[in-house]
Amino acid sequence: MVSDALPSAGSRPGETVSGATRSAPGVASPVRRRPGAQPTALDGAVAEVFADYEEKITRPGVPLDAGSVRVYRSRVRQYLAWLAGCAAEGDPLTDSGARDRAVRDYRAHLQTVAKRRPSTVNAHLAAVDDFYRRRGLGPTAVERAGVPPATSRALDKGDQLRLLREAGRAPLRDKAIAFTAFYAGTRLAETVDLDVGDVRLSAVEGHLIIRRGRGGRLREVPLHPKLRAVLTEWLAERAGWKGAGTGPALFLNHRGGRLSARSAYTVLRAIADAADLPIGRDGVFTPHVLRRTVGTTMTRSGTDIVVVAELLGHSLETARRYGLPAHQDPRKALEGLTVDE
Repeated sequence: MVSDALPSAGSRPGETVSGATRSAPGVASPVRRRPGAQPTALDGAVAEVFADYEEKITRPGVPLDAGSVRVYRSRVRQYLAWLAGCAAEGDPLTDSGARDRAVRDYRAHLQTVAKRRPSTVNAHLAAVDDFYRRRGLGPTAVERAGVPPATSRALDKGDQLRLLREAGRAPLRDKAIAFTAFYAGTRLAETVDLDVGDVRLSAVEGHLIIRRGRGGRLREVPLHPKLRAVLTEWLAERAGWKGAGTGPALFLNHRGGRLSARSAYTVLRAIADAADLPIGRDGVFTPHVLRRTVGTTMTRSGTDIVVVAELLGHSLETARRYGLPAHQDPRKALEGLTVDE
């Protein structure tokens, strides 16, 4: 039985020594592994449980991309290693009440022992929920850790205008990449994964077929008139590029192959630098700010949050972040009060 893998009461899952997380004997704490480090070891029945989860999550047709599968496997492995070393009341792998108690304790462990940030704690809990769904118990009834509101780092109107002007001065391919990221809100990987056939143009409108979305979902994004015009120009120029007739990629490199995400980033970074756009917290421009700008602009202009989530391939929870007030909003609100002259 699975419960045989769980120790008796009195064992401790881990403790903090001199500011570092140390596991109890035979128990691995969910700490960040160094590149090349071995995965957390699992033994006995817990290893069998994990193997069963691995088989389910890697089956053909499971709507998770390779990155999500890798992250979920790692986080579930860490949870099971912790579970094997904790004093569980009941069997958390078969009983929903025991499950919720264990996961609640695990959340506390991540917060107080592993010193994880709230957003990281919630990411681990999401993986644990996926694990229990696939076991047939359903998601846990454990509240997520409170995450402080974060302002969406969107470009203001001045930044947007400078970006578009600099993109207009770039070579047509690079301009099309920047306009796709700005007007369609595509992720960098989604942009370079576009094929010519994913651009659907009619006499007066058009849309993009985004096939790479999170979880392998497909979505259609209507083309903004500006983007439609630029993509029409680019498709005409692309026809004369080396290798244009041998591959489906919309954006080509100078050898005629599909443009890489790294090269697309270099293109956007050069345009952003020329436009003197604000840099991120790590000191460099990140293309994701364009996607945030799209989401924030739509949300604050009154677009329904469900539509925003649909267009950007987000969950509703993620899309709601675009509606959070910016740092300057409270100041603007006060400045808008009537003044007695």
